[in-house]
Amino acid sequence: MMTRDQLAAELLRIAKLQLSDITRAVKNGEKSIALNEVVDLGRRLNRLADAVAGRPIPTTPAQAIPAQSVSLPPASGDSARVEA
Repeated sequence: MMTRDQLAAELLRIAKLQLSDITRAVKNGEKSIALNEVVDLGRRLNRLADAVAGRPIPTTPAQAIPAQSVSLPPASGDSARVEA
């Protein structure tokens, strides 16, 4: 079990690492890399939350990153859904 201080230190470490990468990508105009870093930050925080809650950490990428449905505005009258 992680202590409160250990959890705080791990959250700070994850945030600093990812925010540094996101900032660098944005400054370089690399939007897709910045978005990938945001997704990676979310994945890391979810894995930490699972570990703290005592849930097993997924081992396959499909389990680690649940697909998200994204609704797009209708294109020429049709509605579309994209798996991200």
